[in-house]
Amino acid sequence: MAQIDTARFIADLQELRKIGEFKTGVHRPTYTPQDMESRRWLMDRMAEIGLEPSMDGVGNVLGKHKGPGIKLLAGSHIETQNEAGWLDGALGVVAGLALARAGLPVDVVACADEEGHYGGFVGSRSLTGILTEEQIDAASNRTTGQTLREALAGAGLAGLPRPPLEASRYKGFFEMHIEQGTQLENAGLRAGVVSGIVAIWQWKIVIEGNQDHAGGTTMAERRDAGLTAVRLLAAIDQEFPRHVGERTTWTTGRIALEPGAPSIIPGRAEILFQFRDISTEKLAELETVLRRLIQESNRREKCPARLEAVSLSKPAMCDHAMMACLAEAAEAVQPGCWQKMPSGAGHDSQYIARLMPVAMLFTPSIGGISHHWSEDTKIEDLELCMQILGGAAERFLAV
Repeated sequence: MAQIDTARFIADLQELRKIGEFKTGVHRPTYTPQDMESRRWLMDRMAEIGLEPSMDGVGNVLGKHKGPGIKLLAGSHIETQNEAGWLDGALGVVAGLALARAGLPVDVVACADEEGHYGGFVGSRSLTGILTEEQIDAASNRTTGQTLREALAGAGLAGLPRPPLEASRYKGFFEMHIEQGTQLENAGLRAGVVSGIVAIWQWKIVIEGNQDHAGGTTMAERRDAGLTAVRLLAAIDQEFPRHVGERTTWTTGRIALEPGAPSIIPGRAEILFQFRDISTEKLAELETVLRRLIQESNRREKCPARLEAVSLSKPAMCDHAMMACLAEAAEAVQPGCWQKMPSGAGHDSQYIARLMPVAMLFTPSIGGISHHWSEDTKIEDLELCMQILGGAAERFLAV
């Protein structure tokens, strides 16, 4: 039986969090010097335990086991949101190191830009062969506006190959991750066996009005794109609850008014809007509702709105055999400590699932906090879940 060194696992996590340290969390955006330092740190750790490390043309780091036979793939991502937590993503990568250190035939991967600084899932999309050169050309940083090509050149990655994963090499992919919610904590449980990963459907809603003077234009004359945006979003928030599933969520991530001055009536509004669900049928229903509400807004308002699809991902169901191995391992380590649950967040697993079976294990998040520097998980829960993951990996390799 493989022996998981949980002390070294925690020590690696603590060492990695020092790169880009911000308060009790980490600021390590994609392709920044801190991010690239963390990737080099990871390659050093891979080499220490006998893996063969490499970095590709978008920053994916892959450590390959040198032995013969079928392998498991394990990992996640190591860049972070701005001023975010120390475990989101890094947990899965360091867990992969712990599996390999225990002598299991495991390749470890850190996928680049899962956090979406340059559009989202750049690394896992490249590894699955669906990221085109044209998409790389078109991508830019959501905060700074820097193009992805410029960022890759600055990070020393320009011109490097970006080969897809060898699907035939792997029996499956395990990803350990923090829950980023409160279900486990509220239930008094310590592990979650993920049943599937939601799809995220991203939209841009553009509303065209008429920019004019805030004092000289009467209320009757106005075509205020900002007010139309507010009324449309209120209608969405009122209607969507009639059409949701158990874990459907929807979010208005940004409302940008142009020109954005206090004494000017907004002539244009741009809304970034998303909804999430694990059911494709439910997603399609919500799209129908959204289109109907925009149509109704256009009949009622002076400012027409149009809907543009930004990205429509697919939900990914986790592999039943891998889930069973996680459940059996959890029962063996601490009976009754776990539950089966869907993931409300997107993960690299949903893209890697296009090539091989995948499974995810969630650790509890204290207070459900994520994408913030105060994100945390109890050390004893991290250790427990690492033991569960080790047991599951060993079971699945033996199936």
